[in-house]
Amino acid sequence: MTLPGFFEGTGMPDAGWWEALFADPAGILQSVGLSAGSDAVDLCAGDGWFTLPMARIAHHVVAIDIDAQMLDVSRARFREAAVGNCTFAVGDAYALPQMLSKPADFVFLANAFHGVPDRPKLASAVRSVLKPGGLFAIVNWHRRPREETTILGEARGPKSELRMSPSSTIEAVRPSGLIFKQAVEIPPYHYGAVFQNER
Repeated sequence: MTLPGFFEGTGMPDAGWWEALFADPAGILQSVGLSAGSDAVDLCAGDGWFTLPMARIAHHVVAIDIDAQMLDVSRARFREAAVGNCTFAVGDAYALPQMLSKPADFVFLANAFHGVPDRPKLASAVRSVLKPGGLFAIVNWHRRPREETTILGEARGPKSELRMSPSSTIEAVRPSGLIFKQAVEIPPYHYGAVFQNER
């Protein structure tokens, strides 16, 4: 069953290939701008593969997802690791401003932007919660045919037609007023696009 508001092509992967694809989540987070002491948001956080390493770097993390069951998996990760600096919130990504009690230094969105129906709206919601100088980091699949992006011997990721080039991601965020800062390669199949709130 698909939840109302669930973004297209953004379901969590089978156990095992997330680790095969993103073996160093902390390194990825740091490459797209997460710094020690940040107040961070993991938007569309899913089962917490990035959330836990984010919490080990940041001062505090808010993990947001529309799927309460996925957040339960993430909570279990945190209990097992005895890490406590994360707040979990079930809700629609567009409603991000209503789910935060204070502005953020860093908002992270992995493997979901391609499925967002109104990308400028989401980027504007992110901008509204960022501190001046705060960063919005989007990790996306490169625009390559799905049959070419194999993990553990199988084609993985969203449909080919859903995938976005870095330039398409930049153009989708531009109306929000966030400023593109850099693109980061995330082998083997992803890139990170980093934007800054300069107001």
